[in-house]
Amino acid sequence: MSLVVLVTVPPERAHEMARLLVAERLAGCVNILSGLQSVYRWQGEVAEDPETLLLIKTTGERYPALEARVKSLHPYEVPEIIALPFDRALPEFQSWLRGALEGGPLPAGNS
Repeated sequence: MSLVVLVTVPPERAHEMARLLVAERLAGCVNILSGLQSVYRWQGEVAEDPETLLLIKTTGERYPALEARVKSLHPYEVPEIIALPFDRALPEFQSWLRGALEGGPLPAGNS
């Protein structure tokens, strides 16, 4: 099973986190979506902060290690980590993702 994992982070942490997750083969690809403004309730108060959304592509097998690594890198006490499974995708993309995570040969292309 493949996953898209949504993680919000402070803008200044996004690129470093994305690069580490890909370098450590926990993610095949991370898209960085800047310019978010999050409004949320925290410790009884309504808070508002700028954030960046990471769209992380991984597999179910890699998810436990990915989650643990995100938690270790994340500055928030309770980081947003939401995994959405997908079973329908371009077969070549699925093959590329498995290769990116397993260290095998990668087909040409981008995510």
